[in-house]
Amino acid sequence: MLQLRRQIAANADCTDYRDYRWRQLLRFDYTPADCEAFHQAIEQVVVPAAERIYERRRRQLGLATLRPWDLDVDAQGRAPLRPFGDVADLEATCAAMLARVDPELGAQFAIMRREQLLDLDNRKGKAPGGYCTFFPVAERPFIFMNAVGVHEDVNTLLHEAGHAFHVFHTFDGDGLPYHQQWDVGMEFAEVASMSMELLSAPYLPSGAGGFYTDREAARARVEQLEGILRFWPYMAVVDAFQQWAYTHPDAAADPSGCEATWSALWRRFMPGVDWSGLEDELADGWRQKVHIFQMPFYYVEYGLAQLGAVQIWRNSLSDQAGAVARYRYALSLGGTANLPNLFAAAGARFAFDAATLREAVELIERTIADLEGAPA
Repeated sequence: MLQLRRQIAANADCTDYRDYRWRQLLRFDYTPADCEAFHQAIEQVVVPAAERIYERRRRQLGLATLRPWDLDVDAQGRAPLRPFGDVADLEATCAAMLARVDPELGAQFAIMRREQLLDLDNRKGKAPGGYCTFFPVAERPFIFMNAVGVHEDVNTLLHEAGHAFHVFHTFDGDGLPYHQQWDVGMEFAEVASMSMELLSAPYLPSGAGGFYTDREAARARVEQLEGILRFWPYMAVVDAFQQWAYTHPDAAADPSGCEATWSALWRRFMPGVDWSGLEDELADGWRQKVHIFQMPFYYVEYGLAQLGAVQIWRNSLSDQAGAVARYRYALSLGGTANLPNLFAAAGARFAFDAATLREAVELIERTIADLEGAPA
């Protein structure tokens, strides 16, 4: 793949495959240097916060060091959350939560329920995964997923509902008449979905229309917020690895060079977990990330979108109606504005700097601390 991609770039008179891919992905609003600045900001601001999460987990488990498999258990020995018994319950309860976020969004989700635009249950022979697509003639979104009764199903439906609301707002009223205007960069398309996870989260308690006791809801939210802090550093590893591979193609042509670079990036961005004795398994991580092979350079979008979503959530804490109104307006723009203007319309900054990231991280850590002190 590497040699083929080098030839593709040369045929297109591009400096290297990164240059080619940047043009192919229509990345007019940011540069590789911006991504590198984002990596540095993550290293400066997020990595210490993630280390604090790992250290807290290590203490809770009573371990001398935290090993990779220790990340896949509940640190307090609690049973998994079981939010619903069947998809009818999942659908109805998420509908109630979304109506609390905003009545108009709730009405749009009701349309999806009424018009059978939700295929949520897991069943034999069904394709895997979860996504939102849309039918342009009918001007309707469609959500496909495989719910099995775990909390991740709740997050998935709320996430995909954000994409569905993007579709509704693109076609709302006179809508956007040209299909090119419907094409929104993933950097903002994922803001629509990630924001909905965060905006809906306060309504997870059953008293607010959701699935859980107050303590269970707090647990779910802490896991979600910790996941954000753990994701940004991993995203930096994946993106930085690809930046290196296509600007150092001779070194990347040797698998041992890839292994050494991946390991170095892991040590830079992912400290706090003890991989001693597992160095070969750690070095093999680049082979296990499908994006690197199938969708080169597609990953930084998630990190940028997550920062935008946290800013929208921040706005909602002081003015939910205003924050949701700006969010909805930004969705209605489709692809008619560039990324900085789409973020601005939603009340956020399209940013790569440590200051913006630090504000987001501090909000997340404060909220985690508040939730961990929540009553039973």
